Amino acid sequence: MNNQQTSLTIGDIAKAAAVGVETIRYYQRKGLIAVPTKPLQGFRKYPQEVVNIVRFIKRAQKLGFSLSEIAELLELGSGHCNDVRAHAEKKRDTIEKQIRDLQALHSTLNSLIDKCGASNKNHPCPIVESLLDEGI
Repeated sequence: MNNQQTSLTIGDIAKAAAVGVETIRYYQRKGLIAVPTKPLQGFRKYPQEVVNIVRFIKRAQKLGFSLSEIAELLELGSGHCNDVRAHAEKKRDTIEKQIRDLQALHSTLNSLIDKCGASNKNHPCPIVESLLDEGI
């Protein structure tokens, strides 16, 4: 491969990874992607593997990882499976707690909606009354 095929502009990286140029710049500011030195003339050139890093970041975000967690995963690399697994288990546990919290919220809202539908029109709305109650 010649240098033209392995060196890409920021626009090339963005297009290949299906993100915007500003996303690449944001990842650079967050330290997820190194900023190549700018030549005296022309544009900065990025190695092809930056496309894979951006795709990795986007996939990890879809799994619920924050950018700081993704930075840790990138730092660990593929050779530290036990450490990566520990991060994944921690994220899974966090998601399971969020699911339980959302299910409880769903149940509470269903109960309030049922009370609202059954209430007398001359009385205050049960939903508003429950939101005013400091016990919730």
